[in-house]
Amino acid sequence: MSKTLKLIKTNASKHTFWIVAGITVAGIIVLAETSRRRRKAMIIKREDFGAFLERFELLPFPQPPPPAAKLPLSGLTFAIKDIFDVKGHVTGFGNPDWQRTHEPADKTAVVVTALLKNGAKCVGKTVMDELAFGITGENKHYGTPINPNMPSNVPGGSSSGSAVAVAAKLVDFALGTDTIGCVRIPASFCGILGFRPSHGAVSTIGLLPNSQSLDAIGWFARDPSILHRVGHVLLQLKAVEPRKARRLVFADDLFQLSKVPKQKTVYVVGKAIEKLSGYQPPKHINFAQYIASNVPSLKGFCQHSTNMPNGISTLKALSSVMVSLQRYEFKTNHEEWVKDVKPRQGPEIYHCVLAAINTTYENVKTLYKVKAEMRAALQSLLKDDGILVIPTIADPPLKLNSKKWYSNEFRDRAFALLSIASMSGGCQVSVPLGKDEGFPVSVSFITYHGADKFLLDTVLDMYTSLQDQVSIASNSAPLPDVNGIMDASELLKEKNVKAYLRRGTARESLLCYKEALEDFKHALVLEPQNKVASLAERRLRKLIS
Repeated sequence: MSKTLKLIKTNASKHTFWIVAGITVAGIIVLAETSRRRRKAMIIKREDFGAFLERFELLPFPQPPPPAAKLPLSGLTFAIKDIFDVKGHVTGFGNPDWQRTHEPADKTAVVVTALLKNGAKCVGKTVMDELAFGITGENKHYGTPINPNMPSNVPGGSSSGSAVAVAAKLVDFALGTDTIGCVRIPASFCGILGFRPSHGAVSTIGLLPNSQSLDAIGWFARDPSILHRVGHVLLQLKAVEPRKARRLVFADDLFQLSKVPKQKTVYVVGKAIEKLSGYQPPKHINFAQYIASNVPSLKGFCQHSTNMPNGISTLKALSSVMVSLQRYEFKTNHEEWVKDVKPRQGPEIYHCVLAAINTTYENVKTLYKVKAEMRAALQSLLKDDGILVIPTIADPPLKLNSKKWYSNEFRDRAFALLSIASMSGGCQVSVPLGKDEGFPVSVSFITYHGADKFLLDTVLDMYTSLQDQVSIASNSAPLPDVNGIMDASELLKEKNVKAYLRRGTARESLLCYKEALEDFKHALVLEPQNKVASLAERRLRKLIS
């Protein structure tokens, strides 16, 4: 090989080495910068629990000079769900494709302006389930806000970021929206107060609709006095009204849906009112049976089953009407955009949107008729002094990234409770009552459409006594509480087909499909030709799948 060729080869090798070394160093720098940014993002997310989508400040209106009274929300901070318009900002609806295809708002939502006028400062927009369609609080695009009480579990949605911002003490209160439970679920899962007002009681101008017949603007707070003050501003209530007597109505059948011992719910509420004035002796009813008798249009939606009591079948029917109404109105509002843009969506939201867009709705008038009958039925039951007491939600928060969302059991048990206020248009407040086995416990108070002040006053009146009773109950020995279901020890005494059939039937009536299925499978092991068990097994397998 010539000297010239050797020299060229040697120089080429040297240059190659330095080129490779340069690329490697550049790669390391890029990786280090990427890692640094990720760490910074994680630090920011930990600081705000992933609650905020966008940080900004909307300053309150100036305090009027003396002798004018101090503005009622002076000194308070709040956050808003990414569904409310803010002038100069794009309302993202929880989805980047929605944000990409829409212009900044030219006006601020009426409800936000009202809070600013009354002295509160807005500090940003919060993460939400895409298109206000989910109930877990998970968002594929922006991340899931961290539940401060249970970081491994979902915060609940769709107003997830607003609930987390309050629970994490990042703001004094926050705005959300509630269609089929989107304020009530995260309030319960995050252990804070959540208020859904009467439908139409708060202006929705400047709000993106999901389903306008069900949408209501709600709010979260840790402190009942702040919940009360915000309510007075948004509902434009009179400061003083004559005090009314109160009559609590416990829906005993609905508390059977909850796995929380009644000692930590029904008993706590009952004891809390004993020492308070103005409360009549509580009443106990089977609420589902009451609805079955007083909402006649629901009969056409009931799925008749030999193992499904009439009342529970009615609540499932009410839930199905609520979901159908939501889907119909969502399709009316957003079908064109969905088909034109074909937005990227998380799996949970994709299935919801697909079902809404692809369904043909033939009985729309009946859906609205059920809603009108439901409002009248609740008014008739509660009169002007009644408050219905129910569990806010039947099950504890799901684990993050859980596939259980697709379980009919979880959804049916949740919607059986959530459909009452959504379909009656009444107001509801979720009140935290401590924990059970590490999971948050809450109850809800519901009253008739238009009785918002009555309900807010009741919460303010009862809250301290309720929390005192929570402390007493948490330090007390547990009482037997099996919700009418035969426990394992009883079953061992009577280990036969009839025993399994009885317990399976009881569990199915409480919408506990997986547990019921196991009982019917045991019955079939003992008696393979049993027709009741065989039919039940096929029915439940279909429900679960």
